Amino acid sequence: MTWNHAYGMPDGAGGVPVEIACDESGSDGENLTGGNTDVFAHASVRIPVESAAASVREVRNRIRSPAEEYKAGHLLREKHRAVLEWLLAPAGPLHGRARVQLTEKAFLVVDRVVGLLLDDPGAAVVLFRAGRPAFGDAGWREFLRAANRLLRARNDGAPEGPVDEFFGLAERLLRAHAGTEAARVLARLVAARPRADTYRGGLLERPALIPVLNPLLPAIVRTAADWSGDGRLVYLVHDRQNMLTPERIAWIEETARPAGAGLAGMRLVAARDDPRVQLADFLAGIARKIASDELNGRGDARLTALLRPYTGDAALWGDARSRAAIWPAAEGAEPSPEINSRV
Repeated sequence: MTWNHAYGMPDGAGGVPVEIACDESGSDGENLTGGNTDVFAHASVRIPVESAAASVREVRNRIRSPAEEYKAGHLLREKHRAVLEWLLAPAGPLHGRARVQLTEKAFLVVDRVVGLLLDDPGAAVVLFRAGRPAFGDAGWREFLRAANRLLRARNDGAPEGPVDEFFGLAERLLRAHAGTEAARVLARLVAARPRADTYRGGLLERPALIPVLNPLLPAIVRTAADWSGDGRLVYLVHDRQNMLTPERIAWIEETARPAGAGLAGMRLVAARDDPRVQLADFLAGIARKIASDELNGRGDARLTALLRPYTGDAALWGDARSRAAIWPAAEGAEPSPEINSRV
């Protein structure tokens, strides 16, 4: 594949792919229940380099901070509220040219543990929504932490420790809350312990190339599929991430094609070197904060409304109240199945 420097895009046999610039916010690796954030956001923009540079300059002119590199935090300060609303508004530079994938981290853990142990995707929604009311806040948090440790690729302590911990807790919760809807799902999980033993044994034999709890890689696949939905070829320009090794980029490309994405390729850049990636960085951080506030009952109705046009179809999000606020058109529908990255 050759590179067309005039357009900043690779030339391909099927024509010139559209470049999509991407960045994320809220990545804590596989630590989804004890990290600094409860929402992961992956943003993408389709904007010419010159237009993106002009938009970044406009943000700088409006905010007038001496910082060398602007981040979403600059826009999220209350004194810069007008700049934030301008950036997201229908007349702003991103509207119709940017999208964001949102993931509720706690629901991702439940989705993955149910996916490992059961062949019933709907059970994840049932357990997630019934678990906290049945087990209480403390019991639910303990369950999420144990599930996180069961699934994470890194092994701390005895190899069988995460399995024993998770199923010991599950059995205690099952006895204490028998008869609840959550306990009925829990009983099915407990009966499937052999699958967990096999999973942990496999991690000892061969570290997973695609960690089951990492939200970044499937989000990139969804992004490629989303932008190529009308049959166009896309080429992703992504902020550099340690997670994005050549082997994992190859996995993304191989997974994207069966998922319906016309992905022509992918390259990594430093966000400060590409204004399009800077705009994606702004949007990812802004979207994560707005969605997290909505999730925690302190949402700003104006900002949530401005975010909606960027979110597309509801993705991996289990909380019913905030889901209805962010994706009102999806109210009553269950979270859409995740692109399968369970390995």
